[in-house]
Amino acid sequence: MNRAFALIGVAVLCQNAFVFASTPPPQPTLLTHVKPLPKALNSDFEFRKTKLFLMTETPPETKKSSKNPAANRDFTSSKAPSAVQAAAITFERQYRLYGAVTKFDQHQRFGNYLDFFWRTKRPADLTVRLEYRQEKTHAHVQAQQISYNNVRGNHKTEFKVVGDDYFDGGRVIAWRCLLIENDKIVAEDRSFLWD
Repeated sequence: MNRAFALIGVAVLCQNAFVFASTPPPQPTLLTHVKPLPKALNSDFEFRKTKLFLMTETPPETKKSSKNPAANRDFTSSKAPSAVQAAAITFERQYRLYGAVTKFDQHQRFGNYLDFFWRTKRPADLTVRLEYRQEKTHAHVQAQQISYNNVRGNHKTEFKVVGDDYFDGGRVIAWRCLLIENDKIVAEDRSFLWD
């Protein structure tokens, strides 16, 4: 009898895990009008890390390995960090292009990818907003945002300016990312060129 209840319990847990794992992450919405918000910075909210990646049509060039195979095995050489960085960039490019078979599919994936890692110490209803300027649109500020209900702990929010948005407006030259609670900015992360 206990075994039957255990099997039913495992089945329910697996079904719930499948439901939670299969829900896609929230997608950003593009704002038509960017409204300025007051700042009320709060230590309960913070940005931990930012990962930026620009994927262009032409892959980055990697340095050719030296002709001496013994030099390639020496991890203390000055060329080791650049080889590791090149491998990371190559992997990121392959990861972003995975599944893009046709040239049109690949065209839709070229552009800027901005990943923000943030933390909240208490439960809150938050909106993560990315405001950015592009190369060809100059001072015009565009924005994307994602809303989260009753979140706490560490989170990652992904934004992208890709495809036609990237080719029409150019690469992202300045950005700032905001955590917003009750229409007030509680945390901010910005690029060096954002004024």
